Amino acid sequence: MAPDRQTKSPDRSQGFLAELASHADALFRGPIYEQYAAICYRKHRELGEPEVLVVTSRESGRWIVPKGWPIKGKKPYEVAAIEAFEEAGVRGRIKKKRFGYFTYLKQLPDDSRVPCIVQLHLLEVEKTFENFPERGQRLSEWVSFTEAARRVREPELKSLLLAAERKMRRPKVKEKK
Repeated sequence: MAPDRQTKSPDRSQGFLAELASHADALFRGPIYEQYAAICYRKHRELGEPEVLVVTSRESGRWIVPKGWPIKGKKPYEVAAIEAFEEAGVRGRIKKKRFGYFTYLKQLPDDSRVPCIVQLHLLEVEKTFENFPERGQRLSEWVSFTEAARRVREPELKSLLLAAERKMRRPKVKEKK
């Protein structure tokens, strides 16, 4: 069942932190898995404001950014770009340099949970596609960065979304030759 999307984010964050704390043993003693993700953004066509793409997870229906497991022979930023296309049907220019990390508990098919650290890359969307591998399996929406931060559950991801918005709004400074 999908979480209540009307819940205020501080309550959701506290719930997430409590859940994370209840799995402290796994966090400190067990393996930590790595995933790669993309913050997919663009300028709103009419308003010129930056907006970000959020998708729902297939299992829980919670709002997330496109992410996935490592792929042999692919660099982290390449995996993030692949996941953005497979989960959300977008392609664009991906930054090779990581933007940041966030952690969460991944629920596995057997209902166990494992800690994951997710490396984020910024992807400026240039093209959207009607047909993509996970079409119909997820919801996706273009929203403001503030709205995206409100929707996602993970506190670190909330902060990174807001930091990405600040980065988008900063005037570009040309280097002197």
